Order: sequence, then C-alpha cells, then structure tokens
Amino acid sequence: MSLDTAEARTGRPRISASRAYPALVRALGRGWLRDRSQVFFTILLPLMFMVLLASVFGSTANTVSRVIAVGDVAVLDEADPDTFTVTEAAGLDEALAVMRAGDADAAVVQDGDTVRIYPSSTNSTSGAIAAGNLSALVDDVNVEVLAEAAPSEPVLTTEVEEAEGGAMRPIQYLAPGILAWGIAIAGVFGAAGTMVDWKRDKLLRRLRLTPASVKTFLGAKVSVNLAVAVVQTAVFLAVAALAFGLELSAWTWFAVPLVVLGTFAFLAIGVVIGGIAQTSPAAAGLSNLVTMPMAFVSGAFYPLALSPEWVQWLSYLSPMRYLNEALQAVVVYGSPPSSVLPQVGMLAAFAVAIGLVSWKTFKFDEL
Repeated sequence: MSLDTAEARTGRPRISASRAYPALVRALGRGWLRDRSQVFFTILLPLMFMVLLASVFGSTANTVSRVIAVGDVAVLDEADPDTFTVTEAAGLDEALAVMRAGDADAAVVQDGDTVRIYPSSTNSTSGAIAAGNLSALVDDVNVEVLAEAAPSEPVLTTEVEEAEGGAMRPIQYLAPGILAWGIAIAGVFGAAGTMVDWKRDKLLRRLRLTPASVKTFLGAKVSVNLAVAVVQTAVFLAVAALAFGLELSAWTWFAVPLVVLGTFAFLAIGVVIGGIAQTSPAAAGLSNLVTMPMAFVSGAFYPLALSPEWVQWLSYLSPMRYLNEALQAVVVYGSPPSSVLPQVGMLAAFAVAIGLVSWKTFKFDEL
C-alpha cells in the first residue's frame, strides 16, 4: 500500500476525518472567539448600523409626494402636479403592497366627505410629508367651498390611519437588509483575511505534513463560518425583535438555510479577494470596496424603488439583493419558502459560479 504525502514525510498515518474534524472545529471556533476584530465586525457592527439607521431612517424624502388613489378620490382632482404624483389602484391591499415595496408615499381613500390617508412607513419621513401635504390639500378645498358659500358641498374631514398588516415600520424594512449586509461582511472579510494569513504563513502547505488532511481542515473552517452565521442571525433577529419591535413571522426559521446559502456565496467572494490581495490591509480594503457598494445597490440600506434606474439594474448582479429580498419575504411578510425559490436559485447560482472562480484562482502560497 502506498503512503500519502503526510505518511511518507512523517512516518505517521493520517488521522481519519471523523477524528480530526471535531477537534479542528473546536480549535478554530475558540480562535474565532478570541479574535475581537472578527467578533466586532460579525456581531457588533451590524447591530450598531441597525440602531443608527432605525433612528434616522427616512431623514430625507422626495419633494413630490407619490400618492395612490384607491378608487374615486375627488379631492385629488385639485392636486398640484408640482406637489403630488398621483397613480391609481383598484383596492387598498394593492396600494399597501406598492407602499411596502417603497414605490409610493401614501394611499388615499375618499368615502363621502371623509378622506382616509394611509402614509407609508417604509420611508417614514416621506410618508409623514405626504400625509401633511394631503391634509393641507383637503384644507384648501374646504376653504374654497366656504369662500364660495356653497352649502350643498360637504366639508371634508381627514383621517390618518394604518391598515392592519399594511405599512411597514422602518425596522421591518431595515432588519433583513442589515442582516444580509452583516452576513456579507462576515463572509467576505473573514475569508479574505484568512486566505492572506494562510498564504503568508504557508499554513496549507504545512498542513500537508500533518496527520490531518487539508480537506478536513478546510471543511472545519467552513463549518465554523456557517455556525457563526447562524448565531449571528439568531442574535440579530432577537435584538431586532426585543429592542426594536420587529414582528417575526411563522416562517422566520427559513432564514437559517437562506443565511447558510448566502454565506457560501460571500465566502467564495472572500476567497477570490484573498487570492488577489498580498497583505491584510489590502484584503480589508478590497473587501470594503466590494461589500459597501454592494449594500447600497442591493437595497440593504435604502429601498431600490427610490434609487436611480441604473442602480436597480446593477443590483441584479449582487447576491446580497437576493438574500435581502428572501429574508424580508419570509421574516417580515410571512411568505412561505416556495415564494422565494427564485432568490434561492440565484443565491445558489452565485455560490457555484463564484466558488468555481475562487477554486481556479486559489494559491497555496504567495508568489
């Protein structure tokens, strides 16, 4: 029987994967916990962003309020086109769905002399501005009626309401996006930095001289990253629910396989960056260059519907978009896993494609 490399060079038989794998997972896990920078970027930084953006989200708004007229809304006949952009919807549910997607600031229903306003909370400030503009429009119409002394015309009243399951609070939009971004930076930064360190220390070549195989070591490393991603998801959603009132749906558990799939894609991106970068600062810089723009073009921090058209087209090239959309669907909207199969397919395609690139470009050592 021929000996493999480790046996030939050390004279010791290679340890079976079943024995080496658990020990490597424990060792790598302890190493991760001791690395304060990884703990910060993986757990604390996404939480800090959630607190910050949940506090100031929607601080800017469009000058023109985008309003959806549900049915016949006579008061909007007097709307100034410089103040309102009016579209129509057949029903309130349809209008609320459009607002949840970030495509409108308020919906309006007129029932006799009552004008009901449903402001968007996806962008809370623009929704509040739209509600204020609509209330001012109703007041202007009432002033004209009273000035003309037309007793046959009713005086309109306004009611600002929120339908059950209608508009979203900022945290409901922000949490899935920031979680997707957190998963991305953990995967990309973790893999890129690790690859640079391994090349510098020639670790993988040294592993060939040990009883444990390189495949077992890499498998243990990936397993630790996946476990960290699952813990990161649980901590993040727990804080969002307990501290910020995020309402979790019955399908929230499906966030785990989504996060695992997304982690594979982002780890592959990190391996590619680690293969290009020669130093740790270079790996960190390239990782930032990839993850930060990706977050903004993927709708993680700001609704894609409010972004320029070229940004919306560019977002299709980002795996973060599909992870964000899938998480929002199952965690916030309560959609079943079958509804996010297109996003799952795109994440899988990215993971395979980028994984092949990382495999072809990976080098054991620096040149």
